[in-house]
Amino acid sequence: MLQERCSDYVLFDLETTGLSTESDRIIEISGLKVINNRIEDEFSTLVNPGIHIPYYASSVNGITDDMVQDAPGIEHALKDFIHFAGSYTLIGHNIRNFDMKFIQRDSENLLGKTLGNDLVDTLILARRYLPDIPSHSLESLASHYNISYAGAHRAFADCHINKQVYDHLLEEMANPSEAARKVPVCPKCGNLLRRRSGIYGDFLGCAGYPDCRYTRNC
Repeated sequence: MLQERCSDYVLFDLETTGLSTESDRIIEISGLKVINNRIEDEFSTLVNPGIHIPYYASSVNGITDDMVQDAPGIEHALKDFIHFAGSYTLIGHNIRNFDMKFIQRDSENLLGKTLGNDLVDTLILARRYLPDIPSHSLESLASHYNISYAGAHRAFADCHINKQVYDHLLEEMANPSEAARKVPVCPKCGNLLRRRSGIYGDFLGCAGYPDCRYTRNC
């Protein structure tokens, strides 16, 4: 998990049948290949999940069973995306706790391997560099930066929205506010540290727990 600036990367987003990273399935993968801060290539495909897409998922992303009927299955789509991503740093919003868990699960189960790419999570960056705003959802960040949210909740549109958000976050990283300078960061994984209480009193623990178990005294 990186915290430094990236000028060459692949920014990606998924749409899924639901929020469970254990039982739900990918139904869309989109990505933007950015070289020297410019979009040089694009990737987008619907994915046939092999199961019925629940109404609640379709009501959010607009993807229906009919739309994915002739789409490739996840194994083919994932191979194409991995080829597209190559060894570039992967960037996305909440990818650490959501998108990458789908990608790594399916890559391991279907392809017998996991991706070793470095990651940048714009949700973590936003929480670090914009600690004073009430919400760090992609929609809230788009509103904060006056970015159009039209077409959101489809993976390709979300990629373009997130690219603009990341460009603004790079400016925040270059000139962090006083509040941002005071945000504690985990030295092991780059996530934020949260105040927690234990039997010996308060301490700072990584927000990435249980994946990261770093702690230190307040």
